[in-house]
Order: sequence, then structure tokens, then C-alpha cells
Amino acid sequence: MTINARKALLATLSVTAVAAALPANLACTAKDTHAPVSQHTGATAPVAPRMKWAPCSQQGALRGQECSTLKVPLDYRHPDGPQASLAVSRLRSQQPDERRGTLLLIPGGPGDSGVALLSGMGTDLRKEMAGAYDIVSLDPRGMGGSTKARCGLPESARQQMALNAWPAPDGRIDENIARAKEAAAACARNGGSVLRSFSTANEVRDIDRFRQALGERRISALGISYGTYVGAVYAQKYPQRTDRWVLDSSVDPTRSHPGWLANAAPGVDDRFDDFAAWATDPAREEAGLRLGRKAEGIRPSFLAMAERLDKHPRKSTVDGMPLTGNILRQVLWKALYDNSTFPQVAKLMRAVQQPGGTPELPPQFTRAIPDEAVASIAGPMCNDARWPHTAAAYRRAVEADRSRYPLTAGMPRNVLLCAFWKNRPATKLTKITGDGPKNVLMIQNRSDPSTPYFGALKMRKALGDRARLVTVEAGGHGAYLSNGNACGDRTVTEFLTKGSRPTRDIRCAG
Repeated sequence: MTINARKALLATLSVTAVAAALPANLACTAKDTHAPVSQHTGATAPVAPRMKWAPCSQQGALRGQECSTLKVPLDYRHPDGPQASLAVSRLRSQQPDERRGTLLLIPGGPGDSGVALLSGMGTDLRKEMAGAYDIVSLDPRGMGGSTKARCGLPESARQQMALNAWPAPDGRIDENIARAKEAAAACARNGGSVLRSFSTANEVRDIDRFRQALGERRISALGISYGTYVGAVYAQKYPQRTDRWVLDSSVDPTRSHPGWLANAAPGVDDRFDDFAAWATDPAREEAGLRLGRKAEGIRPSFLAMAERLDKHPRKSTVDGMPLTGNILRQVLWKALYDNSTFPQVAKLMRAVQQPGGTPELPPQFTRAIPDEAVASIAGPMCNDARWPHTAAAYRRAVEADRSRYPLTAGMPRNVLLCAFWKNRPATKLTKITGDGPKNVLMIQNRSDPSTPYFGALKMRKALGDRARLVTVEAGGHGAYLSNGNACGDRTVTEFLTKGSRPTRDIRCAG
């Protein structure tokens, strides 16, 4: 997979992703196989559900990629009660004599498919790991090929701009509040016990169930984005079951979903400078994408354009969906995940600058997100944490954020359906500490619009001497095998394959 394709995968697998392309069924014509025995611990397979492996049949699966299903308790307090089904996948080591264990990929989101992540990263990871691991992943509850829930939202409520809580052009959030109440009520009516089971805590338990079923006493892992929190919680709960642990693009463990979303406002603000430098590079001239000659002029130009579109939306290539200021802001936010998507923003801005131009909206604005995908995102976000639930609190937060971070216009602090969620969290968030083996390596881009660097520093502090941090002087979301940064990639690969971890935090030049 090319670097740009890897970045595109990360941008697609995100909280606001359109999940329509993910496989709904991973069913295979399977034969029964025994779980593998760990070669580095001598462990035999524990008592756990047996899995039947067969070649994956979904679109995009790699040659040699196998799929199966794993049964897990819907409620771990009642292990013999109703069960959920998880889609799981593996790429077995091509060099069994070199195999030292199993490497688990923990997807981000919430709402991301681990099976799709394995398909996307598997070829590059196999090359890097040189046979050291079977590489595995799973679709968390509600996602990909796993047991799903539904909220029963109408198609109009599942359009991307309806789900994202952009305030009105004048800053009012009344419409957002009404929409959030309706969505929360629908999820409560239709989601049932399945939707109530979507949580970080259950994903961690499911990962450990998967480890047992694989016959491994310990596993290694690569967690990405929200997956870094899942991985950190697993390492906190089961420290002696972790082998070599990598956290790529870490969230702030002192906050939860509402705080992570709020962190995006300063993250976008910081990352915008990279776009401005790109958009004023003379190399953009030939493609007609150069937006100016001085980088410092691009921010005021973008803000002024968004404000004009707030007042006077432009007809776009999508019938009934004009280009508004908020759509322009949304396109910017997602484009900042990777330099390769900068042209999306530049093309929109150039089309608006031309009196007769018709802006072409990106494809994700032309279709609704599937109802099951909405549930898979909302479930963990709302079940994990208590969100502010008074309209006045959101109004104050939005007003302050719009003033401080106009590029995101208050959206990261606005009201979502979680504010009116019926299933209040029963447990507190897990506190991440430095207790446990010194076996964690973090890697982080300096300028990340989704999981900003200052949040990763909080993860580094929480883990203490358990961790080392590799700072990559680059921008975008996702660092390992994403930037073409030889220093960062080499450091992670050597840690996973040889166990060599830096003695101190290091920096890798961009």
C-alpha cells in the first residue's frame, strides 16, 4: 500500500467516516482449525471458543487473508447469556521459523473496521515484520462484519452534514439540539441491549477473549487513533498479557470522547499552516491550485470565503446541496488528515473565486451514512462517558470556541446525541498509569488535526517510564508507514521485530 493510500484509509476510518463500503458479511465456507500455539511462551490454547478459518471473501481482502467469527458475551456479567458475534481476520506469518507471536491491529474511530484495516496495512506490515508475527485484527461490536445495532434514523438525519453538529451561521444551536434529541430517542427505542454493549470496556474484554482463542499468553499490538486509548486501557487492565505495544497518534487519556472532539479545534488551527504553505507553493501553479503568494494570507482568505458562503451558499454539482460555509469547513477538516487531500480544498476555493464556477463536492456528501454505521459510532462515544447535557453549557462552549478557533466555527464543542443518551455510563473511565512492563512505544506527528500533539504528550506523561515517544516532524493523522519518514518507521519496526526501544524520547526530522 502506498503512503497516500494508507493516509486515505486513515482519513476514511474515522469518527465521521462513511462506512457504506465496509463489508456487511464476512461469512466463509470454513473448515475447523486449532488455534495456534504461541512460539515464544510455550502456551497451549486456553479454554475459549474455537474459530473456523477460511479465505476472506469480502472486497479488498488480501491474498492469504483469512476470516472467521468469534463469539463473545453480550454482557460479561452474564458470560453464558446472549452472545455477540465478532468478525476476526488474520494474515499468518510467511516464515514460521521466524515467528515470535501475534500482532494485533486495533482500529480507530470509534466506528472503524479492524478487518478492513488489516486488508489495508497487511502487505506493508508483512514486509516490515519479516515473518515475526501472525498479524490479526477484529471488527469491534457494531462494525464491519460483527453483530450490529440500529438507531432507526431516517435517511435525512444520516447525511454527513446532519450528523456533524455545525452551528448555524449566526452561531445558534437550536436545530442541533432538536436533532440530537430526536436521534438519541431513536437509538434508545431501537438499539436495545446490543447498542448498550458498545463500549471501550467491552472492546478491551473482547480483545482478551480473542487473545485466548488464538492460544496466546501475550500479544503485541499496534493501536491507531482512538485505538491508542483501547490499547492503553488493555495494557492497564492486563499488563502481563502485553508483549510489544505501539500507540500511533494517541488521544489524551485524561479526557474522553467529548474532550477528544474538542481537541480537534486547536488541532485544525495548528495544522492549517501546513495547508497554507502548500497552497502558496509555486509548484501548485501548473495545476491551477495556487491560492496566493504568501502563506499568511490564506487563513484570512479562507475565513472570509466561509463567511460569504454562510450568507450566500453557492450552487454545487450536487442537486439540492449548495456549498455552504460549513461544508467548506468540513471538507477542510478532513483534508487536513493528509497532504494528498489538500487539492480538495484548493479546488473548492478556486471554484468559488471564479464567478461562473460550480464547486464540486466530495463524494461523501452525496449519500447517507448507513444506520448501522451511525450506531457503531454513537454507541461507544455515548456509552463511555457522561457528556454535558444542558443546552446552556453547549451554547457557552460553542460561543467561546467560535471566537477562539474560527476555522471549526464551534462544531467540536457543539451538542451531539450523546447529550441526551438514555444509557448513562455505569463505570468511570480507566485511569492510565505507569504501572506495568516498560514495553510501550508511542509515535506521533507534530501537527495532527485529529489527535493533536499536546494530547499525545498527556498519554506520554500518564504512561511514565512504561513508554517512549517518537515525535515525527510532519503533519497529518497517522505516523507509522504513513509519512515516508524512514526514522519513525525504522524505530517502530525495530521495536516490534527486535525489541529494541529507544532509551529516551526521540525526534525524527520530517
